[in-house]
Amino acid sequence: MSTVVVTGASGYIGGQIALQLKDAGYQVVGIDLTPCPAHLSSLFLRFITNNFASEYALDHIQRSKPIAVIHCAGTSLVGPSLTDPQTYYRNNVVNTLCLLDKLKTMPATRLIFSSSAATYGNPAITPIQEDAPTEPLSPYGQSKLMIDWMLNSYARAYNLDFVSFRYFNACGADSQTRHGQNAGATHIIARVLESLRDDREFVLYGNDYATPDGTCIRDYVHVEDIANAHVRSIDRSVPAGIYNLGTGTGVSNMDVIVAAQEITGKALAIRIGPRREGDPAILVADTNKIKDTTGWDLKYKLNDMITHAYQWYNK
Repeated sequence: MSTVVVTGASGYIGGQIALQLKDAGYQVVGIDLTPCPAHLSSLFLRFITNNFASEYALDHIQRSKPIAVIHCAGTSLVGPSLTDPQTYYRNNVVNTLCLLDKLKTMPATRLIFSSSAATYGNPAITPIQEDAPTEPLSPYGQSKLMIDWMLNSYARAYNLDFVSFRYFNACGADSQTRHGQNAGATHIIARVLESLRDDREFVLYGNDYATPDGTCIRDYVHVEDIANAHVRSIDRSVPAGIYNLGTGTGVSNMDVIVAAQEITGKALAIRIGPRREGDPAILVADTNKIKDTTGWDLKYKLNDMITHAYQWYNK
């Protein structure tokens, strides 16, 4: 069996990717500073509890002789990046540079990187294509864009083989309730569902955006669909480059609230709060490139995302 390394393997997206790699017949080596959760422990040939950029972890990556490294590790919250940019540049950019320096000596290994739609900033045109201007609004988005630049530079100079996926809004949970997000996640589906589950007030950040109902519009994509794209892209017949991962459909914050109330049968107490700094009004993906290139398509819609997440939170 071929081996694939997943950094950030204890996390929400990294853990789901590890599950689907195992389902697809790969041997999986996991790396994360957070110890492996008990519900994922049977997936891994080996799990390294360490910083992915440490000499110890990098040595294990090389000795594993993986056909791909799926790099999900990183610091990933927009708000905290505005108040503590040093952590984002050090963990995301500097540490990833250490990983790239190791991978450029491993020509048989493809890097698959978790980038972000935050690289685009406030787009002039939606849906957003991969060649749209990149003007990120936060150090988090800037750090992801810097890595995309590094990947292109290393590809030109050292023939690094890479695929970079710009996620829009990952959500949902494993459809078999094997894995999902930890409590306290920050995106709206998680926050709405936790508020409904716990009978807590929900704070809606801004209702005065230039959108039909005044709330932000985002492109939500099921975490299983995201993981499926990574498994497909291990095959080097998928051309190197940058790809959007989304649904191509915009959903407003209020749309999410209404759907969650219908699915759970509960009413949500809502308080309108101020806008969050760094939040664009609309982010929706153009996904033609990934679909045309790989045949990747969506398995799940918004109601599935909410239902699977709610099942996980109540498990």
